[in-house]
Amino acid sequence: MNLLLTAAAAGGEASVGMSLVSMLIMIVPFGLLFYFMLVRPQKKEQKRFNEMMSGLEVGDVIVTTGGFYGVVIDISEEDVIVEFGNNKNCRIPMRKTAIAQVEKAEQQ
Repeated sequence: MNLLLTAAAAGGEASVGMSLVSMLIMIVPFGLLFYFMLVRPQKKEQKRFNEMMSGLEVGDVIVTTGGFYGVVIDISEEDVIVEFGNNKNCRIPMRKTAIAQVEKAEQQ
C-alpha cells in the first residue's frame, strides 16, 4: 500500500512539472506577441516624435493633431507659439505634443 502511495505522489509531482512546462510554452509566445504588437511600435513612434521635436525650428510649417496648419513663431521647452492663417494677429500657444507633422521651412 505504501508503494502505491509513493508512486501516486511521484506521478502527481511529474504532472505538476509538465503543467508548468506547458504553461511556459504558452506564456512565452504570448509575451513575444505582446512585445512585437504593442511595445515595440510604441517605442518606434516615440523615437520618431522625439526626433521630430528636436529638429523643430522657428519658421517651420506644422500640422496639429486637430488638422490645423500653422507656422512656428516661438519655441519654449514644452510649448510653441503658432501663427495660423494669413492674419498675423492669430498667434496661439500650444503644447508640442499637439503637433502631428512638421514640414521644414523652405531654404532661400
